[in-house]
Amino acid sequence: MERRVPGGTVRVVRGDITRMEVDAVVNAANRHLAGGGGVDGAIHRAGGPEIMAELWRRYPDGCRTGGAVTTSAGRLPARHVIHAVGPRWAGGGQGEDEQLASAWRAALAEAVEHGCGSVAFPSISTGIYGFPVERAARIGVAEVLSALAALPEDRPIDVTICAFSEADERAYAAAFERAV
Repeated sequence: MERRVPGGTVRVVRGDITRMEVDAVVNAANRHLAGGGGVDGAIHRAGGPEIMAELWRRYPDGCRTGGAVTTSAGRLPARHVIHAVGPRWAGGGQGEDEQLASAWRAALAEAVEHGCGSVAFPSISTGIYGFPVERAARIGVAEVLSALAALPEDRPIDVTICAFSEADERAYAAAFERAV
């Protein structure tokens, strides 16, 4: 699924985010920026140890939940990795929706700051952090569309939402279709 929207193009695909040829890939990071499993582990394995070394050097205190920081991409085909820290799901009453929205906004702001014309997102917080994927999809899609609509016409960004599973791909495609 792909569609032009004000401010760029949005596509939803199923695939391996570590193989995306984009200016930046977004990593679903933990607040300690310490590597981990899922998307985080895959990005660090594919990108190599230089990503972690840069994180430790530049961000020794980690990153707050809802925030994002940027590093080089090591051996990935991208130029940058944007490490976005989403929330752990705690039932929905602990501000998780706003924290997740903030992580998407912060990642998009990092992409703009680093002059990225293309960025690939995973489904942030829906793996081991347990955020319900349909809810996360609605939040992520809304943040992407809002951020793109605010961009200057001469600086569009192509956003790819790279789902790991067929179910995630369907959830993001459905959220996007409902939003436009």
